Order: sequence, then C-alpha cells, then structure tokens
Amino acid sequence: MVIVNVKVSVAASAALLPLGAVAQTRPNIVLFLVDDMGLMDTSLPFDTDSHGNPVRQPLNQWYHTPNMERLATTGVRFTSFYAQSVSSPSRASLITGQNATRHHTTNWINAESNNRTTYGPPQWNWRGVDCGQPLFTKLLQAAGYRSIHIGKGHLGSIGSPAENPIHAGYDVNIAGSSIGEPGSYYGQDSYGLLRGQRSRAVPGLQQYHGTDTFLTDALTAEACREIDHAASDGQPFFLALSHYAVHNPFQPDLRYIERYRGHGASGQAEAYATLIEGMDNSLGEILRQLQQSGVARNTIIIFMSDNGGDAPLGDGEGYGSCAPYRGKKGSAYEGGMRVPCIISWAQPDAATPSQQAMPVRQGGVQRQLATIMDIYPTVLDIADVPLPREYSLDGSSLRRMMQAQPDRRHRPYFLMHFPHGDHRSNYFTAYRRDRWKLIYFYNPQHPDRPKAELYDLATDPYEHRDLAAAMPRLTRRLIKEMARRLKDEQALYPVDSLGRELKPDASKVVRRESRGERRKSR
Repeated sequence: MVIVNVKVSVAASAALLPLGAVAQTRPNIVLFLVDDMGLMDTSLPFDTDSHGNPVRQPLNQWYHTPNMERLATTGVRFTSFYAQSVSSPSRASLITGQNATRHHTTNWINAESNNRTTYGPPQWNWRGVDCGQPLFTKLLQAAGYRSIHIGKGHLGSIGSPAENPIHAGYDVNIAGSSIGEPGSYYGQDSYGLLRGQRSRAVPGLQQYHGTDTFLTDALTAEACREIDHAASDGQPFFLALSHYAVHNPFQPDLRYIERYRGHGASGQAEAYATLIEGMDNSLGEILRQLQQSGVARNTIIIFMSDNGGDAPLGDGEGYGSCAPYRGKKGSAYEGGMRVPCIISWAQPDAATPSQQAMPVRQGGVQRQLATIMDIYPTVLDIADVPLPREYSLDGSSLRRMMQAQPDRRHRPYFLMHFPHGDHRSNYFTAYRRDRWKLIYFYNPQHPDRPKAELYDLATDPYEHRDLAAAMPRLTRRLIKEMARRLKDEQALYPVDSLGRELKPDASKVVRRESRGERRKSR
C-alpha cells in the first residue's frame, strides 16, 4: 500500500495556469481498452525467451494485428502485465488505482441483480465504483482536461452512480452503461435493440441503427469525432476508448472472415479472430485521426486488455485459448490475468517537450511485473497532475519501466483475489511474488480441506509443474505472506455454509499436501 501526501491540490495547481497554457503543454492521453483480449490474441508476440527476446507462438500466426505490431515498434510492450481475471474488478482497479481486495468489487457486476454466488462475501461491492473517491478521471478534469468515455462502462450496476460514466469523472459518455457485453455487434440489429440480447442493447448509437456499421467501427467513428473536437478547441484530452470487442457474442465481422476460413478452426474461433482484427483496425484509425488532427506528437497511447482472453479454444483451466500459457478469463492461471499492454507516443519525436518529459523506449520490451493498478499513477504522472493526498494506492508510475529499464522500487508482487464461484476457477487467491506464483483455493464446502498450488514462473512459465507438495516450507511462507497482504488491503473472504469467513490457513494446506505425498511414496 502507498499513501501519498501532496501539499497542493489538483484544482489549486491547475488554477495557477490559464487554460490555454495547460492546453499547450499537457499531453493528450488515449486509453485503448480491449475487452477480454488474451495475451496471445495477436500477431504481436508477448511471450519471451530467457533473454527477453520475443518468441512467436502458433497463435501469433493465427491472428492478424498489424497496427499492434506498429505500435510496439514505436513504444514499449509489457510482457508481464497483470489485471484482475474478470471485467468489473479490473475496470474499478484501473480508475481507482486500488486492488480489488481494497475496493471490494471482486466479481463481474451483473447489471440487474447481486451475483455474489453461493459462498461469496455477503458485503462485496456489487454496486461498483465509489464516485466520491478521487478517481484519476476527476483529477484530470480538475486540471483542465476534457475527459471522454466511449464504449463499455461496466463500472456499476443499474441505478448506481457509476452506471453512468459521467458520474465517474467523464465530460462525455457515449455507449457506456451498466452492461458488460453487447446485445449484438451488428448495426442492422440496432446493437441488440432490434435483434440479439435486448437487455444488453448498446445505448447511445441510434444514428447507426439499421446500417451495416459494425459496433467496433461505430465506437471508433465517435472517438475520432471527439478527438477532432478536442483538438480544434485546443484542450488537452483524456480519451478512454473502451471497446465491447472482443467479448461474446462471437459474431463474425464479414470483412475479415476469409482470412480465417479453411484452417480447420471452428466457426466461433473464426468469428473471434475477426473481432480481433476489427479491433486492430480501430487502433489504426485512431492513430490516423491523431495525425489528421495534428496532435499525434503530443498524444500518448496506452493499449491494454481488462482481463485474460476468452477465445473459444480449449477449456477454461487448460491449454487452448492462451497457449502455451494456461487458462483463460476467470481462471487462476496466467491466461486468466496476464494481458497485453503497449505504451507508445502516437508519433515519436524527441524534440517534442511532452516526450522529453516522459520518454518511451521505441521497440522496447519490458519483462518486469506491472499491473493494472499502475495505470492510475502513470496517467497522472504523464499529465503532470499530483497524486491525491491521504489516498491508498496499490500501484506506482511506470515512468522508468516505459523506458524498458528495470525499476527496483516497483513492487515485485501481484495479488489477485476472487472470493466467488461460478467461473472457470472458483474461490481463490493468486499471489505472484518475483518468480513464484501461489494459488490458494478456499474450498467453502469443505473448509478443512483448502488446496494450494505453487509454480516457479522463471523455469515453468506455463504452469505445468505444481511444486506445493515438494516445497512445503516455501508454500507455507507464501501463504502467510499472502494472508498478511489480504489483511492489509482489507480483503473480504468467501464464507462456509454457516456464514463463517474463510481465511488462508497455511497449516491446513501444507499438512494435507504432506500427507498426500506420503501416500504417493508408499
């Protein structure tokens, strides 16, 4: 936990400069957020060898994302970037800078009803983001930024303040609401209002209803219009282009389908690949618009996904959608929480003052662990906006890491807490510390039989060999350390059938694993 104190408030510091001066000096920031995109859902490799060199895997041959490749040549790709394993917790962590353990939105938010699940914590934050907190979007507003949200919100349930991103610090909201998936990607379906899942119809895009405009393209067109508007006004802007793609339903974008036919993949896998390519085309359109509006040199792009991938390949905890990594969205394994991330200036130019103030290594590869909680302080650092006083953060600025340099002060751990059921992995906490990754399963139906798994990601990055039984002392130490961090971050826990909290217990796990090993040795 980091508690930051500053002597000058954001509003006061912004007031020291006229708006024109802020507009001329502060960089624009584009957050390009993809929904449910996995680490391997791209032709740009995010896997590396032991020397840090990118390694192309078979899935990189399947997908086609030339604009991501282009962005990586002008910026730095993060190959060990972590998010929560499902959507709403990640989106809350992004805008608050706090881990899900702290903000308590630990499951995806069902818009209409509390999806705590059977043994989930009764007091979990189903309502979503607390809009009274110093969200980074609000701090940017106070500093003179025009803050724009386009696309998926999923920050709060129906009737909560965060249902509308305007309450979460945005001046503009287009198509954002409580829904977590689109009713349809097709304009002919009015994005779910006419055909598809009506309860998940995407709002605010009536001008595209009845047309052949794919949802990804409609959101991109709106983003380009807002970029041009802000650039024309000379106002610095923060744009969150939060695509519904590539979340299900996996409906094919027929413009791209021929590339994926005839390779033996299922129709759903082909459709998913077209969603990926359409998303990448959107990235290219945003880069072109920044050039046309004359703001590319003064605009930085943060490209990332909100959680692990959901490609219709393989099972949830095995090797398929994120191969060679294990698991997918909602699982406790790397494929569920390790996501693609690229940070780049839209047009690198060493003579531009904003780029001199925040340099980014072109073609850089950053292997050091970073997390979605780091985006909050990084965005404020880029904008030269002070961090809020007396506010707990679980991340820190990526300034040094964006230069593809190691940052020894950056925290070497990630805590991913999912105290709910009904997903690929259930009632678990994953704790990565340096090379080691611990997964603790609470087992609410049999509280005396929790389970732990231990992986050495330095030698086994794809999680083939569970070392918990072979290394009981290390397993015990990591469980205790994880338990302390959960307590420090005020985590809520799953409960048993009597409503009693289940907290990590190293003695139960190690004793049980040791007995299992003795039985095997006989």
